[in-house]
Amino acid sequence: MAVLEGNFHQSEPRRFALVIGRFNDLVTEKLLGACQDCLKRHGVDVDPHGEQVDYAWVPGSFEIPMVARQLALTGRYNAIICLGAVIKGQTPHFDYVAAEVSKGIAAASFQTGVPIVFGVLTTDTMQQALERAGIKSNLGWSYAMSALEMSSLMGQIQALPSDPQNGLLSAGAAPTLPSAAVPTQATSTNQ
Repeated sequence: MAVLEGNFHQSEPRRFALVIGRFNDLVTEKLLGACQDCLKRHGVDVDPHGEQVDYAWVPGSFEIPMVARQLALTGRYNAIICLGAVIKGQTPHFDYVAAEVSKGIAAASFQTGVPIVFGVLTTDTMQQALERAGIKSNLGWSYAMSALEMSSLMGQIQALPSDPQNGLLSAGAAPTLPSAAVPTQATSTNQ
């Protein structure tokens, strides 16, 4: 049996997308800077006009999952990094946004098979967010490291040979659903 573990070496060029929320940009721009620094130090060209990293700016964290999923569906990226900041206020708005963003990012990754890194800070105060975006340490670096590791690991998994006895897929093969699980499309006679 094999031991699969992501690494931070680049044997082949990898492509990344970053989805960044503009809301709380004081925080998200700091996360972005550390993320770019990490990628650059690991051999990734972070130039927006280059070939390895694309940037998508969205209004706020709530919009991140939809854009991340759409980017993942293009098949262009080895990993996607989502950067945002949701800071608790006086209303339950924080709870709704934080929950939906985390569920949405996880769902997008599961649905597409592309590693999508959850880099959205959810804090009680702006001070806590700033501490996580550079005053004490910058989690943007960690989010980039996760993307590098996961893109490497997924590449190894996709390169595994198929094992027909165990029902494992060959590289690039799409899973098939049992016939009972395949949704049927309603037909209309008014076409």
